[in-house]
Amino acid sequence: MNAKRLQHILARFPQQRILVVGDVMLDRFLWGKVSRISPEAPVPVVEINRESPFPGGAANVARNLRALGSSVSILGVLGDDDAGESLRNLLDQQGVDTDGLIVDPNRPTTVKTRIVAHGQQMVRFDRETCADLPSQIERKVLEHFELRLENVSAVIFEDYAKGLLSQKLLNAMQRLAHKARKITAADPNSRSRIRYSGLTAVTPNRSEAFAAAGLPPAEPVEEVLRDEALLRVGQTLLRTWKPSNLLVTLGEHGMCLFRPGKKPHHIPTVAREVFDVSGAGDTVIATLVLGLTAKADAVDAAEISNHAAGVVVGKVGTATCSTEELIASFLRNRR
Repeated sequence: MNAKRLQHILARFPQQRILVVGDVMLDRFLWGKVSRISPEAPVPVVEINRESPFPGGAANVARNLRALGSSVSILGVLGDDDAGESLRNLLDQQGVDTDGLIVDPNRPTTVKTRIVAHGQQMVRFDRETCADLPSQIERKVLEHFELRLENVSAVIFEDYAKGLLSQKLLNAMQRLAHKARKITAADPNSRSRIRYSGLTAVTPNRSEAFAAAGLPPAEPVEEVLRDEALLRVGQTLLRTWKPSNLLVTLGEHGMCLFRPGKKPHHIPTVAREVFDVSGAGDTVIATLVLGLTAKADAVDAAEISNHAAGVVVGKVGTATCSTEELIASFLRNRR
């Protein structure tokens, strides 16, 4: 893709409005340093010097979309707690429409707390409830979805297996979105048994793709287009999920795009350094969907998302990518 084509696509990002539906959470990062080992147990003592809260999960997808200039509405469930209020405030500050955040007083807001010392994540501890939504909360989610659907360009379903997306609810939302002829995309989770059908795009990572295809994990092959196990997984998911585009993220090996009736397309990674992969999948689906809504073809949209992922893994913590950083990455890696 040349620079003129890229600029044309990016210029359309602010015209898009995306609805993100899924498991929202608060990511807390505690930053510090290690100078000694605890006398109580053979573990490092981390001296915390600052704390940073970030939107996580589906909320991080919304944050990534805003960083790229689009309008965003978020639909999810919070607890009636300080973490939920903090998450709502963070999203409000970033210009995300949070009217679709529904409070369930009987479950906590999902919080992932990471301790980072010297640029390395030491440990993560989670507070969450993964039970299915009560029927009355599920009905509210669907009502909010119907209210917002008409005014959006695309819908992203973000499943972190925390209980928001049930098969019944997803099917109902998919039917409405298809009837309204909206672009639809999903980021699946290997711990979820949800089945997808007929979406515009699905973006599993390698392990999620193998799990969804019901095939045993296999070691990656350096030449991606000769990775027979991966190619078999791609074809299996094209048959079962029937997406228009299946983009499998492969870490250091980049991405592989599968489409019905076309040869797989490999996109090598452009990441220069990898400090933290937290939230990289959120960046991928946000950028891919924005590319598709901005009339990029699937290969160009996947290439843009690959560059965005290369930017965010070079940062510590849950990060985003700006359009300026995207342009710089393309210029740095042009062949």
